[in-house]
Amino acid sequence: MLVGRGVSYKILFTTYWNANNLLEDTLDEKKLLEKIAKARELIISEVSKNIIGQERIVERVILSLFCQGHSLLEGVPGLAKTLLVKSIAQSLDLKFGRIQFTPDLMPSDITGSEIIEENENGKKEFRFHQGPVFANVVLADEINRTPPKTQAALLEAMQERTITINGKAYQMEEPFLVLATQNPIEQEGTYPLPEAQLDRFQFYLKVNYPTLTEEEEIVKKMTSLGIQELKPVLKSKEIVEIQKLIYKVPVADEVVSYAVRLARATRPQGDDVLPQAKKWIEFGVSPRAVQWLVFSAKAQALLLGKPAPGFAEIRELVPDVFRHRLVLNFQAEAEGITPDYLLSLLLSEIK
Repeated sequence: MLVGRGVSYKILFTTYWNANNLLEDTLDEKKLLEKIAKARELIISEVSKNIIGQERIVERVILSLFCQGHSLLEGVPGLAKTLLVKSIAQSLDLKFGRIQFTPDLMPSDITGSEIIEENENGKKEFRFHQGPVFANVVLADEINRTPPKTQAALLEAMQERTITINGKAYQMEEPFLVLATQNPIEQEGTYPLPEAQLDRFQFYLKVNYPTLTEEEEIVKKMTSLGIQELKPVLKSKEIVEIQKLIYKVPVADEVVSYAVRLARATRPQGDDVLPQAKKWIEFGVSPRAVQWLVFSAKAQALLLGKPAPGFAEIRELVPDVFRHRLVLNFQAEAEGITPDYLLSLLLSEIK
């Protein structure tokens, strides 16, 4: 039997797992871990029918969904970010919504609004018509092209899982995932997200160009087979159960301590700071970043069929969790220092 610090995984898993389809109840915790890992493989397999390469991005988006977080994707146009998000939603049988952010977009264009309509008795009354944000997976395309007021409307839904219209709160349907994109090329006329709003995203993912082999395969596939319909792998109920289960995955004190030490080394005001951080960083990552790092590692371990996360999961996730939470000073910008460079130093110094 797999046990951790005196707690049986059988008790943890069978108490909080109620799904009854692909991941049906089982008294064998080892088999349950294998089933969850198999579900992850099936999702990736389905998505790969439309998306060639980008395995890391696909993995992080899946991880973000199961962690009840949200992700920001940055990449040049034409890298199939929209298709990636849509394919993941389709493989999980989730409702997909897309919002194209523009400078003239209003908050009500996202959230919806109340409209006067006649009821069955012929009387006029206000009725709320839902906006595109009322979906399970929402693609916020080029989020930095709309003013802060409209950005804030989406961020309320992300953080609170509700939309407030005329003092009345409307609950979002679970699971709920926002994937925002931004274009790193054209910055004129954009409204960059402030650090406080960037901090609401679990991951900041950089979508890169495909390799030579991948690009050749993309061209062949898209010009012959085209976009394919994907089969659902999990139902929404099963996804919600996995989300609950992640909270019950144990984590060793040593792993938590390592994550905290990594975070504290980025804060120039502290005593445990990395020398390079004191030179180039204005503000380090917050305690929320450490929470996301540990929680993401727990989810990653579960989806890989491991009973608990280790140092490897922490180190792998640090760049995507920390990069948008580092505020660099003027000297760093003048010298061309990037958050990714600093994080590589951090991981090489803090063992």
